[in-house]
Amino acid sequence: MQEPLWQPSEETRAHSNLARFIERVSTRTGVEFPDYWAFDRWTVDHPADFWTSVWDFGGVLGERTGPALENGTRMPGARWFPESRLNYAANLLRRRDDETAIVFWGEDKVRRRMTYRELYDAVSRLAQAFRASGVGVGARVAGFMPNVPETVVAMLATASVGAVWASCSPDFGASAVLDRFGQIQPKVLIGADGYFYNGKRRDSLAPLTEIQRGLPSVERTLVAPYANSEPDLSGLTNASTLDAFTANYTAREIAFERAPFSTPLFIMFSSGTTGPPKCIVHGAGGTLLQHLKEHLLHGDTKPGDRLFYFTTCGWMMWNWMVSALATEATLLLYDGSPFFPSPDILWRYAETERMTFFGTSAKYIETLAKRGAAPRQTRRLDALRAIFSTGSPLAPEDFDYVYTRIKPDVRLCSISGGTDIISCFVLGNPLLPVWRGEIQCRGLGMNVDVFDETGRPVRGEKGELVCTAPFPSMPVAFGNDPDGRRYHAAYFERFPNVWSHGDYAEITPHNGFIIHGRSDTTLNPGGVRIGTAEIYRQVEQLDEVLESVAVGQEWEHDTRIVLFVRLREGCALDDALVERIKSQIRRNTSPRHTPAKVVQVTDIPHTQNGKIAELAVRETVHGRPVKNLDALANPEALAEFRERAELKA
Repeated sequence: MQEPLWQPSEETRAHSNLARFIERVSTRTGVEFPDYWAFDRWTVDHPADFWTSVWDFGGVLGERTGPALENGTRMPGARWFPESRLNYAANLLRRRDDETAIVFWGEDKVRRRMTYRELYDAVSRLAQAFRASGVGVGARVAGFMPNVPETVVAMLATASVGAVWASCSPDFGASAVLDRFGQIQPKVLIGADGYFYNGKRRDSLAPLTEIQRGLPSVERTLVAPYANSEPDLSGLTNASTLDAFTANYTAREIAFERAPFSTPLFIMFSSGTTGPPKCIVHGAGGTLLQHLKEHLLHGDTKPGDRLFYFTTCGWMMWNWMVSALATEATLLLYDGSPFFPSPDILWRYAETERMTFFGTSAKYIETLAKRGAAPRQTRRLDALRAIFSTGSPLAPEDFDYVYTRIKPDVRLCSISGGTDIISCFVLGNPLLPVWRGEIQCRGLGMNVDVFDETGRPVRGEKGELVCTAPFPSMPVAFGNDPDGRRYHAAYFERFPNVWSHGDYAEITPHNGFIIHGRSDTTLNPGGVRIGTAEIYRQVEQLDEVLESVAVGQEWEHDTRIVLFVRLREGCALDDALVERIKSQIRRNTSPRHTPAKVVQVTDIPHTQNGKIAELAVRETVHGRPVKNLDALANPEALAEFRERAELKA
């Protein structure tokens, strides 16, 4: 019988934020909860009461008046805290003392620290300069920034005056940035002069200049020196450094602009691999409440904790990570390669800074396992309590790797959600065991389920991940969608009044979740639905295979599975390896999962956020155009997938 990989101790349970929260709710409502699952059920049956309790437990600074929820059965159409007002930045800047708020490592080039007081004062100066420049409620500020402290300052200053923040990572090409920022008409553009990756200095001023020229709405461009102490801004118009822009302002109390709960806070962008990126507008209150719930209750973040997530500013995990300031945690920022100057740089960071939460992608953990890395043997990780993993499904074998080679007593939190909700549908939990290959639970207050193709809830079967009731971090709107048609089409067309997320998932006997891949890339040979993650899990256990991508090729009035593999240097795809790959898949899944063709490539295309671009590969295999190559980090990789002789027979 399978045993859990991790169990909370009685001390962990007793001292968790979640246990205190449940007790507080029970005392206030008079409802007894015999177990966690009874409480979980209560949170979705009483959404107004639950989210009000999160507001109180998180100590939200704001004016809460009127109802917590109106139109609570409509999706879209529900309204959360419609008469209440708050400011997101005020809740992240509640501390103003000399404890460390931010630690920053830029590979081996830069190390900096920032206290809560220094953070508050920097935001104060920039907010004053913004106001003097006419940046206020509803204005858009766009950041083309690396993951440095100045990005946090710029976002908080934007939020403090009621403006809206959007960001892209500087590894995006200028045209990809313009595909995004060109839709939102920013008033201010903020960039860095450059960044470091793999030990090399990369210029950002040339693309920043091109971006500025393509954005006629921009009135002011600000540059944060990072790669150079005195950047040359002569190619930009109406530009200055951040320091020069704020030089005439002295730090003082910030006049936080309190606005309605659903006032826009962030504009996020979809990956855009099949068309122009969607502009997804998220509200201040919904983002704050959802992130507080996830950090405080599911993550068990406490004041003084030190939280790290390996992310760029083009991924929603950056926004999620920064919200941890509202729990009075310290942010550990890192910018650069996760393997430079040494393969264990992030674990050296964890040891040196006594990291309590380590966040990364499933791909990073898989890569460590492939390399045979063993951080527990080389680094002291006694402070580390939890590891977060997202971006793609985490294979059961990688669960094993974490517990044998990283830390045997860590809580491994595989989490899944997305840009669309700027948070998670399913995630970790300090009161529940960790089972091999499973995400621990659905998010509290989130009526998450799995439907079959007829809209019937299923257990122990694969189906569509859905949410059947409103939640506060639903987008408040899509950009350039005045009648809401694109918003409705994105999530609610398949099952009326139900959010359909696009993940192919399964609920386990432990009430946990397994994500089998995206439902729009689900394979369908002979009418049987197969998640791509099921195939990747098997083939990437082979030492020769570094990475793979599976697509369905239309063939003889059906669909056949084609598997492309990127092999370790020095390895070649011969008949023996093809048979081992097929046998590994067939033996551990089913004959239906076995690819009809296995083809070697030297690279696999990824989105700018590091996800395998399955749809782009599928379109290329069929000779169809990929609509937005700029959404890919390595679009040149697609050339190997065109007109393959192996796929013509």
